[in-house]
Amino acid sequence: MTVGFIGLGNMAKAMIGGILAKGLMGPNEIIGTAATEETRLKVSNKYGIQTRTSNEAVAKESDIIILAVKPQYLKVVIADIMDSVDENKVIVSIAAGKTIKWLEKEFEKPVKIIRVMPNTPALVLEGCSAVCRNDMVTDDDYHFVIELLESFGKAYTVPESMMDVVVGVSGSSPAYVFLFIEAMADAAVAGGMSRKQAYEFAAQSVLGSAKMVLETGKHPGELKDMVCSPAGTTIEAVKILEEEGFRGAVIDAVTACIEKSRKL
Repeated sequence: MTVGFIGLGNMAKAMIGGILAKGLMGPNEIIGTAATEETRLKVSNKYGIQTRTSNEAVAKESDIIILAVKPQYLKVVIADIMDSVDENKVIVSIAAGKTIKWLEKEFEKPVKIIRVMPNTPALVLEGCSAVCRNDMVTDDDYHFVIELLESFGKAYTVPESMMDVVVGVSGSSPAYVFLFIEAMADAAVAGGMSRKQAYEFAAQSVLGSAKMVLETGKHPGELKDMVCSPAGTTIEAVKILEEEGFRGAVIDAVTACIEKSRKL
C-alpha cells in the first residue's frame, strides 16, 4: 500500500507526521510532490519519505492519492492525474468547498472519492477531521483512510451537506481561538504580566477548558456556571462579554465562514 500526497504544505506534513508517529506506515510507503524543489527536499529530509517531481508520477505509484492543495488548484491537478487514476485507486480531497459531485465531474469517469475537512491542530496530533465518501468507496478503503486520519486526531463521519458547516465550526475555527488567546494575553500584559507567561496562561486555560467539555460531557453553559461565583470576578467578566455581544459576534463569524465555504 502506497499513499501519495499531491501538495506538501502544513496539512500534508501534519498528516505524514501523524501516520509515521503512529507506525501505520513506513517512510518508504509514502510519496509526495510539491510545486518547488525546496519544499520537496525539506519534507523528504524531515520525514524520510520519497518525493517525485510531478503530480502524474505520484498518482501512478499510489494506491491512495491525497489531494492536499488549495481549492483553486484542484482543476489543474486533476487534469494532470486523471489518466493515471482508475477505479482501484482512492482519491482523498481535503479542499474546502469542492463537493464529491464536483470532483466526480472533473475526473470524467467513475472514481473512488473520499472528502475530508481537517484542521491545523493536526500539526500537534489534535486535529479534527470530518469525512464522507461516494458510493464507489468500499468499507475497507474507508476504514483505512479513517485510521490514517485518526493518527493525528479525531475523525468523524458526517453527511456531505454538513461539510461547509464543519469548515465554520472546525476547519477555520482555530483562527478564532488564536485570536481569543491573543486578546486574553494582551489584557494580561496590560495588567503587568510578561508576554510569554500571558500566552502560556491563556493557552493552557483554553486547552483545559476544551478538555473539560469533551471529557465531562457537561453542557458548556453548566461548566461556565461552575466558574461563576455570586458577585464574583468571573460573572463580572461574563457580563462584559455579553454586553459587548461576544456570543453574537462568534455566531456571526462562523455563519459568515460557512456561507463563504458554500460559495467556493
